[in-house]
Parts: sequence; C-alpha cells; structure tokens
Amino acid sequence: MSRVLSALRSRWARVVFLLAALAFGIWAVASQWDGVTAALAAISPLQLLAVLAVSLAYVFLTMLSWRAVMTDLGSRLSVRDASRVFFVSQVGKYLPGGVWNIVAAAEMGADHEIPRRRSVSVMAVSILVSIVTGLLLAVVAVLLGPPELREQFGWVAWTLPVFLVLLLPPVLNRVLGLALSLARRPALEQPLTGGGVARSAAWALAGWVLAGVQVWLIASQLGMDADLATLALAVGGYALAWIVGFLAIVVPAGVGVREAVLGALLAGQLDAGAVVVTVLLARVVLTVADLLLGLGAMSLLRRRSRREVLPG
Repeated sequence: MSRVLSALRSRWARVVFLLAALAFGIWAVASQWDGVTAALAAISPLQLLAVLAVSLAYVFLTMLSWRAVMTDLGSRLSVRDASRVFFVSQVGKYLPGGVWNIVAAAEMGADHEIPRRRSVSVMAVSILVSIVTGLLLAVVAVLLGPPELREQFGWVAWTLPVFLVLLLPPVLNRVLGLALSLARRPALEQPLTGGGVARSAAWALAGWVLAGVQVWLIASQLGMDADLATLALAVGGYALAWIVGFLAIVVPAGVGVREAVLGALLAGQLDAGAVVVTVLLARVVLTVADLLLGLGAMSLLRRRSRREVLPG
C-alpha cells in the first residue's frame, strides 16, 4: 500500500487514477443502458430532473458530514476546498477494492497540509457515522416492511447498539489511537468531541432522508402510494440497502447488492417490473450525481492549478 500511496503523489499517476475511476463509473451506467432507457420512458423529464437534484443534494450533505469530522479533528476546510477533495476522491469508490476513495482523499488532503493519518481517520469516522445513522433508519424499514424482510434482516436491530457504543467519543478516540499505534503512526493531534460527531450525524441523517426521497419520487411515479408510510419505507430501505452493499466490499460501490435489498423492500409496494425500474434508475441517477460532482470538482482543481502557474 505504501508503494501505491507513493505512486499517487505523482501528478500523472493521479490523472490516470481519476480517469480510470471515471471510466468505471461511466461503465456502471452504460452497462445497464437498455434498462435505463426503459426506465426513462416511465418518468417525466421534470420528475427526472427533480430526482437528480435530490441526488446531488444528498451527495453534498454527505460531504458536509465528512467535513464536520475533518473540522473536529483540526483541519478546517472551506466548503469549496472540502468539495474539491471529497467529490473527486469519491469517484474512486467505483474502482474495485472499496478503498480507493479513502486513498484518494488522503492524497488530495495532503495538498491542503492535512496529515494522511488524519484524512484516513476522518473517512473511517464518517463512514461509521453513516452506518450508525443509516442503521437507525434501517430499523424503521425492517419494522415497516413485510414479515419475510424481518426474518432476513432482523439482525440489523441487534447490530445498532454495538455501533452506537463505537461512535461514543471516549470509545472512538481509544479505537483510533489503538489503530494508529498498531499501524506505527503518530497519534491524532486532538480527539474527537461529542459536538463534532453530533454535527456529522445530523448532516448524515439529512442525507439519508434525501436519498430515500429520491427512491420515493421514482417509485411513486410508478404506482407506489405517495404517503408518509411509503416515504419512511423508502428512506429506511435505502439506508439498509447501502449498509448491506457497503459490507460487500469486493463489489465496487455495492453494485447489485444494494439493488437486491432495495428491491426486496419495495416488492410489497410495486409490481415486479416497477421494482426493477425503481432500483435501477435510483442507482444510475446517484452514479450520475457522483460523476457530475466529481467532474465539477476536477474543473475547479484545474482552474486553481492554472492560477497558481500563472505569474502574479
């Protein structure tokens, strides 16, 4: 891994890395294009724009959750700088392996004089925050879903207390300290605080709600009742699907796994064809949102590099 990190410090290696990540992201959309065109025929253009807008807002709130942890650990980035680091690095999650977004965030953070161990710690904590807040909402989905769903995913409720304890700052700071010690890295300069974790969790919860709204908007256009109960199911269902997909680390960005879980949740609300359209379109629109924000952040980085190169 150290050799990989050293290679990524080269400008050309970063360019190749980003192009490869973008290629895998585009492939994730293109490989399902026949299904995408069928899905687009079922949704009005205005509704599709609304779904994309909600997806972009969801990814943006995820960045704010990550930024809250970064600030709490001592690196205060502006929203623009945080967007550059986060949105570009997130494109790396489409590469096989499940760790490349973390590697990219550490290397790009170093450009802002953020120690790499801090960047890795921030990403680990923000992921844990996402898991805990997502589990809170997933429990709701399991309770609202069909009986077979409770039989298959009832374990979610039992894991929640464990992750909640891990998220407590005294426990989390000890775990981070132990991990850095085992990795033979210096300790973090300052510990996480309850306020920082709470701010990150608030942004994460808001993000989960928007992710569920995205699914709900699509499904309601395809026949699902548009009420509070189905909205709660969509929000909790997406969170559950994300968590199960995240645990399948060998699958880039949980492709396939999340769709299967989300489809099982929606099966009682839609017919089989509408379920397929909903889960496929939800995945594709979120991928497009990631790529659009990543490309936008790359554009900002290029402009910044040109300004630095030009003489004053």
